[in-house]
Amino acid sequence: MSDVPAVKAALKSQAIETPSWAYGNSGTRFKVFAQPGVPRTPQEKLDDAAQVHAFTGVAPTVALHIPWDRVDDYAALAKHAEERGIGLGAINSNVFQDDDYKLGSVTHPDPAVRRKAVDHLLECVDIMDATGSRDLKLWFSDGTNYPGQDDIAARQDRLAEALSTVYDRLGDDQRMLLEYKFFEPAFYTTDVPDWGTAYAHCLKLGDKAQVCVDTGHHAPGTNIEFIVALLLREKKLGAFDFNSRFYADDDLMVGAADPFQLFRIMYEVIRGGGLTPDIAFMLDQCHNIEPKIPAIIRSVMNVQEATAKALLVDRDSLATAQQSGDVLGANAVLMDAYNTDVRPLLAEVREELGIDPDPMAAYRASGWADRIVAERVGGEQAGWGA
Repeated sequence: MSDVPAVKAALKSQAIETPSWAYGNSGTRFKVFAQPGVPRTPQEKLDDAAQVHAFTGVAPTVALHIPWDRVDDYAALAKHAEERGIGLGAINSNVFQDDDYKLGSVTHPDPAVRRKAVDHLLECVDIMDATGSRDLKLWFSDGTNYPGQDDIAARQDRLAEALSTVYDRLGDDQRMLLEYKFFEPAFYTTDVPDWGTAYAHCLKLGDKAQVCVDTGHHAPGTNIEFIVALLLREKKLGAFDFNSRFYADDDLMVGAADPFQLFRIMYEVIRGGGLTPDIAFMLDQCHNIEPKIPAIIRSVMNVQEATAKALLVDRDSLATAQQSGDVLGANAVLMDAYNTDVRPLLAEVREELGIDPDPMAAYRASGWADRIVAERVGGEQAGWGA
């Protein structure tokens, strides 16, 4: 049986970073449905994120997205977060929303466009210096739509050159997290389409370059836990972007589509020694029809539940079954852990942290939702373009 006090200690130490953009208005290519009370400024996003941390106890940092969260004084923004009991986390770059990037950003055929993109990435490192952030998150929409549109190998050379320039600018305690996505918006070739491409670039760059696994960025049927296990083994897994997908990159709440997959991923994380601050557990989600803050609270809880179940796997019994070739017995060990109702355990953990055992009910009773609807009147709500 698992050591329950050790399981509780691991759950208390877990940190799940929430994304600033999830507190704003976001949606699909067809429509973004605005909601009352949505933040209008980066500061109001942090105010909402502080509520998530207050009611879950395990969401102490917020990822920023530049330019969506651009401010004049980043040190002051960090102070605003600190005063609310949270901190600033990863800095996410944006080289996909400018007309100049129609044919790519860091892999664009025009060196002037590449320079513009790299300058933005370097600006993000400057922001990291001001906020005290450790991680720079890189995702590139770069690719091609038609055979012959551009030279595939040359684009990899341009990508490597850009990554090297940014890597050299990183401080001793800073990291680069390279995310991959197998398609969209480029439909013929994507310049960073899979974990292997990201891994190859990170391996060449050095220890400060790590791979970020977005759980929504895989083809149907992909064994994501295998990727996680391999990257952990190679010490190249730096972060997760947690979300769910039914068809493509749906950015739905983590654990919504396949909670068993999330459990399997978290088991490999624990098996590989990855439940440490060295692996950043971040949400990357958009909330179009559901209220923002409750959706994020529920997402944090989903990650906690998957983690708790993974921690409850009887690894000694599993190893015995595996060594003896007991296929069904080994599978049963995993299924026993997955089928355990961990909600009472997590309620105990929250009580021991000094917070309400039911975060959703506590948030509803807090009155915060009514307060922000009443107070956030006027101005422009934050969204994908702000």
